[in-house]
Amino acid sequence: MPVPLSKRCVAEFFGTFWLIFGGCGSAVLAAAFPALGIGFAGVALAFGLTVLTMAYAIGHISGCHLNPAVTLGLVTGKRFPADEALPYWLSQVMGGIAAAALLYAIAAGKPGFEVGGFASNGYGLHSPGGYSLVACLVAEVLLTFFFLVVIMGSTDQRAAKGFAPLAIGLCLTLIHLIGIPVTNLSVNPARSTGPALIAAAFGGVWAIKQLWLFWLAPLVGGALGGLFYKAVLAEHEAPPVVEKPVAYSA
Repeated sequence: MPVPLSKRCVAEFFGTFWLIFGGCGSAVLAAAFPALGIGFAGVALAFGLTVLTMAYAIGHISGCHLNPAVTLGLVTGKRFPADEALPYWLSQVMGGIAAAALLYAIAAGKPGFEVGGFASNGYGLHSPGGYSLVACLVAEVLLTFFFLVVIMGSTDQRAAKGFAPLAIGLCLTLIHLIGIPVTNLSVNPARSTGPALIAAAFGGVWAIKQLWLFWLAPLVGGALGGLFYKAVLAEHEAPPVVEKPVAYSA
């Protein structure tokens, strides 16, 4: 039986919560831990592991989108109904906000903790490597595009069964290794929104002012990725064979 939309949205809420809590939590709590932090590589792996674990946990329930850009890409790629996209988006954003709020509650338990950017995404002066707005825009669109291609390819009916979560989790790890120095890597508006709200609540208003890019770029990249896979890489039905009429001779 089909899973009701309400249950799928609950799964998306908790799955996105886990993505933001695990990924951003590794950045806030463990990346620069005194003397033995996990660094960029550890944060990238943490994001990949959150998706990998949730894909196995809720993939059979909601499809494990965890990301408005993924949902949009699956809509443009004709893998997901457009009329269910908005409930998924709301569930994902709410999950991200809840995760950021609880992450703050934990992080603030350490004496001397300062919110700072709180793992927010940024460009220009707020890019970890000082990359320009244009460079950050291009990176986010491109990396989200390839993320959608991997998602759609690994979940294609022709792909090896049961390995999609590994491919998707490792892809997210890879694009974080590329993109963390550029934007702190988003490719996910829900991932960007929660931390930006927490940062803004404590004076980091720049995170909200720059949030538009981390909605626009992933959504564009996701939509293009879905369209590209559907048009170029998806299995297309062969044209019908028209039999020629048989000519009979007397």
